[in-house]
Amino acid sequence: MSDLKSGFDTLGSNEVRGSGFDAARVQEVKAWLVSQFDIVGKDVPEFEYTPRSIAHLHNLATVSQAKTQAAAIVANDLRQKAAEYRSQAARIREILENVGLAQESLPSNVVGSAQVLASVSNLLNIRDTEFSSFLVAMGDLSLRKSAVEEKRAKVQKESKVLLDYTRKAIARLTYLKKILAQLEDEVPPCEKQMENWNNNLTVMVSKEREYNQRCSNYKAVLNRVGYSPEISHGVLVEMAEHRKELDKKTKPILDTLRSYQDLPPDKALASLAIEDKRRQYAAAEKYLEDVLQSALATID
Repeated sequence: MSDLKSGFDTLGSNEVRGSGFDAARVQEVKAWLVSQFDIVGKDVPEFEYTPRSIAHLHNLATVSQAKTQAAAIVANDLRQKAAEYRSQAARIREILENVGLAQESLPSNVVGSAQVLASVSNLLNIRDTEFSSFLVAMGDLSLRKSAVEEKRAKVQKESKVLLDYTRKAIARLTYLKKILAQLEDEVPPCEKQMENWNNNLTVMVSKEREYNQRCSNYKAVLNRVGYSPEISHGVLVEMAEHRKELDKKTKPILDTLRSYQDLPPDKALASLAIEDKRRQYAAAEKYLEDVLQSALATID
């Protein structure tokens, strides 16, 4: 250990000169470390001296020395009190022996009662034989008992609340597990339905593309034939009515023309009939043209 101390002294002096530490503080730390490790019979381990480690160890040494001094003071006081108690016990024993009340001469029941009384005194922390001290100790014990009962009631109440919360949590957990099981059971049908929806969606997307293409084609056809927004359903209905009227007017002429097919094969009469039909046909064509012109003028 002397070699270790000399090594510490050499190392410490070199580090103090090299780093600028407080030499007195370093020596205090070394002395405290050596004293503490000497108590357990071990050597001080090697470590690097730094300002932080020196400050930390110095604080520990200061606190340890202060607590050691306080413990020594308390121990000396307790030793002094113990000596006083022993001397007082010897004096009381001598007095009891002089009056014939020594422990050896007392009956066993008296000794047992005295021991019980001493145990009760120690339990109640009574240091004298005054009845008032006993009452004060009993009152203090009653107060502590009341405080313990209040704490016990509070703890029981809190335990009841926690038990209620626990039961509710267990019931909630059971319900959630049941819901989870139901959802897990519903997953395969839902997945199948979603797959069907995806397939239908794919078909609908393809149909949409097809319908858009058809719509574009129809628009191109309408543009090519000269369709305009003015040609509406009402205009087409009106033109259909005009056509019906024209059909009614031309039907008698067509019936007359068909009746000429039964004429005898006379060349002169046939020529006259043909000329007459030509005039009627030209008149019908002119009338039809006038009607169409008037209809288009109305549309414009």
